[in-house]
Amino acid sequence: MDASRGAIPNTRGLAAWLFLSLNFLFLLTSSGRVRTIDEVSADFEVESIATRGSTAVPQAVASNLFFGKYDRDGKPQPPYGFGQAILTIPWYAAARFLSSTLPGIPEGGKNIFLDAVLTASSTTFSALAALFLFLIFLRLGISTGNALLATLLFALGTLNFAYSAYFFSEPQVVALLLAATLALFAGENAIPISLQRGALAGLAIGFALWVRPTHIIVVPVFLLAIFAQDRRNSFRGLLSFATVVGIFGAAYLLRNFVLFGNVLDFGYPNIAEGGKKILGFDTPLLSGLYGFLLSPAKSIFLFAPPLLLAIPGLRLLWNRRRGLAVLAAIGPLAYLLFFSRYTQWEGGYCVGPRYMLPAMALLCLGLGPMLEAGSQWSKRAAIILLIAGIFVQLTSMATSFLEDEANGSYYDRSWNLRTNYAPLISQTKLWVHYAFSSAPAAIGRGFDRWFLFLAKAGISRAIIALGLFLEIAGLLFCLWKLRSAWQRSLTPESRAPSSF
Repeated sequence: MDASRGAIPNTRGLAAWLFLSLNFLFLLTSSGRVRTIDEVSADFEVESIATRGSTAVPQAVASNLFFGKYDRDGKPQPPYGFGQAILTIPWYAAARFLSSTLPGIPEGGKNIFLDAVLTASSTTFSALAALFLFLIFLRLGISTGNALLATLLFALGTLNFAYSAYFFSEPQVVALLLAATLALFAGENAIPISLQRGALAGLAIGFALWVRPTHIIVVPVFLLAIFAQDRRNSFRGLLSFATVVGIFGAAYLLRNFVLFGNVLDFGYPNIAEGGKKILGFDTPLLSGLYGFLLSPAKSIFLFAPPLLLAIPGLRLLWNRRRGLAVLAAIGPLAYLLFFSRYTQWEGGYCVGPRYMLPAMALLCLGLGPMLEAGSQWSKRAAIILLIAGIFVQLTSMATSFLEDEANGSYYDRSWNLRTNYAPLISQTKLWVHYAFSSAPAAIGRGFDRWFLFLAKAGISRAIIALGLFLEIAGLLFCLWKLRSAWQRSLTPESRAPSSF
């Protein structure tokens, strides 16, 4: 009997409290900093859309931080669609309101305060990604305990945790990919993918393209997964998915033509720091594969140890849901092959292999079936890998990755990643140094937490203390409610079918 056909415990409360608990935890560990050019460009774009109704970023030019191209009207445009900016407008609006109403925020600290609130948007998307994965596992018939453990392996043991602290686009994309996966493949096996589910998934993937167009590489994988799920009855769902994604893709190409006069001109500058060409596929395949799989700087297994348990779970996932197995196996392979040839495969200044975070999320779909298989070694391995993953993320987040990378250890003189760069060693040395140093660290140095650098920027300590209190109290309350919901999920009366 297919396990996915069994009754699912009523876990709406458990899922909600899991999401809120992770969100509060990620808020506490958020950096609150906007530091790299990718983050700064997105920051300027959301400001422009919210205040001027335009994607042009003249403030980037004025700040000498412009990264993009001038459009046909001579306006400076960032090299991305407005997806990330649109999704973060609520946080920008909240930041503007708070900075203008709260006492204790000096005029010179308003932008820094705004960046801290804006960065907090990533905490919500990282928590949402974990929520969607948890719901997928439940829909597969994975027991509540194993679904929860598998979700925590992804949420805390992979780069999902680390990137909840920064303003990169990856948390948004991962949440959108898993939302599409939930819509398409988390129904009953015997029920064909409907027109509505296909359209909903297409909406999520289409919006992911407007966050970063490179995620077009996963669209054929989704189409293949839909076909593998139900060859005879997949046409309606496949057609609606492809149609909606096609509309979003065509709109993006139209955006390119309107702004730059060429549908294939996405607005990226030809060169970056040091005059290095960044657009292209000049990296030898074997070099990129070594970097993503084995190097101390960017190995996916080093920065996401739970993947070692997820890979053998793919075969078990195939037995439960073929469409999911195709997506979980071929999706990461597509990302790996694409970005292994990408010129700037390392992702610029960042933590670990950030371009591979969406691939990690898809691969982690194998965790639930692996744990559900019930072998003792897999449970023990899961705990060990979770602890190792948390250690890696906390080490990567404790101090600024930019402080560690911008000192010449990351890039050589030709702006190529140094093959001997080992961030887990160098950043461990950094946090040990700051832990025992009595000298105060300047903004951008030392321990990389929002409440520390806001204090250095002159924000009222009372405001910071209030924010810390609310986040800690929220976390403790949500954990208490999560524990209660977990206990209720174990009682016989909770075995009623879930409405998820």
